[in-house]
Amino acid sequence: MKNLKKLREIHGLSQQRFADLFNLKQQSIYKYENNISEPSIETLSEIASYFNTSIDYLVDFTDIPYPLEQRSEYTLSPAEQELIENYRHLSPRYRELVHSLIETHLKEMIPR
Repeated sequence: MKNLKKLREIHGLSQQRFADLFNLKQQSIYKYENNISEPSIETLSEIASYFNTSIDYLVDFTDIPYPLEQRSEYTLSPAEQELIENYRHLSPRYRELVHSLIETHLKEMIPR
């Protein structure tokens, strides 16, 4: 998984810091990068999402680091685009907190 290591190094992350982002052990990252073991599909999905790349790139199936552009019928404002960019850099734990905050807020807005 040379691309996993490449992404980690490009972002200036040690194996330990990278592992902390995804609630993994440093030893797991070492094993992934040295083809001793493989991450679960859930872990690959979280990593790909965090770095805005594809699972194909992480597992060296392609050299294209970014997923193909997805078309949407929605146009985002610059503020919405910034929120999404910031969200993509959150760890999975903090993403869950953001989801919980939004769900709680929306429930409070709905009149009973």
